[in-house]
Amino acid sequence: MMRWGRFGRGAFIVFIVLRYGLDELVLSSFQKPWIRLLARVLSVGRDLRSPRAVRLREALERLGPIFVKFGQVLSTRRDLLAPDIAEELAKLQDRVPPFSSTVAVASIERAFGRPVDDIFETFEREPVASASIAQVHFATLRNKAGDVREVAVKVLRPGMLPVIDKDLSLMRMMAGWVESLSADGKRLKPREVVAEFDKYLHDELDLVREAANAAQLRRNMQGLDLVLIPEMIWDFCHPEVIVMERMHGVPISQVDRLREAGVDIAKLARDGVTLFFTQVFRDGFFHADMHPGNIQVSLAPETFGRYISLDFGIVGTLTEYDKEYLAQNFTAFFRRDYKRVAELHIESGWVPEDTRVDELESAIRAVCEPYFDRPLKEISLGMVLMRLFQTSRRFHVEIQPQLVLLQKTLLNIEGLGRDLDPDLDLWSTAKPFLEKWMLDQIGPKKLWEQLKDQAPHYAKLFPQLPRLLHEYLKTPRQGDARQIEQLLAEQRRTNKLLQTLIYAGLGFVVSLIVLQVGIHLRVFY
Repeated sequence: MMRWGRFGRGAFIVFIVLRYGLDELVLSSFQKPWIRLLARVLSVGRDLRSPRAVRLREALERLGPIFVKFGQVLSTRRDLLAPDIAEELAKLQDRVPPFSSTVAVASIERAFGRPVDDIFETFEREPVASASIAQVHFATLRNKAGDVREVAVKVLRPGMLPVIDKDLSLMRMMAGWVESLSADGKRLKPREVVAEFDKYLHDELDLVREAANAAQLRRNMQGLDLVLIPEMIWDFCHPEVIVMERMHGVPISQVDRLREAGVDIAKLARDGVTLFFTQVFRDGFFHADMHPGNIQVSLAPETFGRYISLDFGIVGTLTEYDKEYLAQNFTAFFRRDYKRVAELHIESGWVPEDTRVDELESAIRAVCEPYFDRPLKEISLGMVLMRLFQTSRRFHVEIQPQLVLLQKTLLNIEGLGRDLDPDLDLWSTAKPFLEKWMLDQIGPKKLWEQLKDQAPHYAKLFPQLPRLLHEYLKTPRQGDARQIEQLLAEQRRTNKLLQTLIYAGLGFVVSLIVLQVGIHLRVFY
């Protein structure tokens, strides 16, 4: 039965591909002559007057929420897409009608084993937000102290897992085709892109994981005074339903309303850049879905002008190596040290070892130099990334799938900054932060922190050292006597050299003293 369902879904996808002329779009990008011929045959007699990027976006919307979400992720891969397609896919939004409030109530009652009216003081049946994965209802909840507080209840859309698994299976199959037929297929790693999308999509289906992400971000951001993150009500968190603190704010897209309320828009833009770089480079744990629908601004007197982050189903993580590598790249870019950027690409293994540093340096300079010293309204990070990725093809750069979410978030930040303050200088805003972070990474403070982290390990190891050394010395080994003799001979040579240096040093000091005494005696007499 599942096989027939997959076949039917596959047939529907083929129908949409043909109706919107995506075969011409996709097949023409391959180099094999017979595939290009097939594309021309299939496109005969169809109305393809709309731009190809528009047709692709409309087809993904027709295929459903999973393909919409995949298009959103794909829009961040500027290395895979032409500029017009990437820009059009960036317009994709989760335009999904809400599911029945009766179904939502049933999910809540099944999750907590109690009637919804026994759990909440009030529960609004009409959802306030709806997306492909879940929808949100407002409610009030009485806590253990007897106080009533406002909360938001997020309910998972029912029946999502079978649909997701079926569509992902088809995506994996199509990625295999791309990898085997496209000249750039292996370098661009389409299977790994789908695998990463699979991971993040399944993570979104577990709302407890989202609640844990929110709690981690909330802890990380304490003391920064730039962003508010809702508190999770852990007594009412379940894989299908989570209850959190209700946040009150103005959507960041309503810039005129924020300006009328007295919010410093330029500062808000700078704070957004600081927030992004703090999460990425200080914590290595960042909110990776920062589109305007998930960002608000507080107008409450005690938190006036702070960001409010919502929806933590997708977060990005970076290893210490990733953070250090990216920070060095950014810092080198800001200093216009393109040679160092090229060296970092080679050192990291992103480009072949035999790549000429001067050629890669020249190519990177040609991409980046025209964009410096310009306000954000005159540049596009998307265009810079696109040109860098075009350059990467020439040098066979290995695209790193773990950085997909970082690209996506960086482009989100660019969009927010452009809407808030087109005169924002992203480079000068980020450069001091990165330079301070790099100093903290290599300075004495970082060394002391690493020593403290390793102290428990060393505390256990030191008492064992005498016993381990004793056991090592007792164990007979072939060639030990010869090695010891060689070590002793080397030690004797070292001792002689040290003695010579010491005597020479003492002689030099004595000579200086005698010389100084002689000079003083002459002066005295």
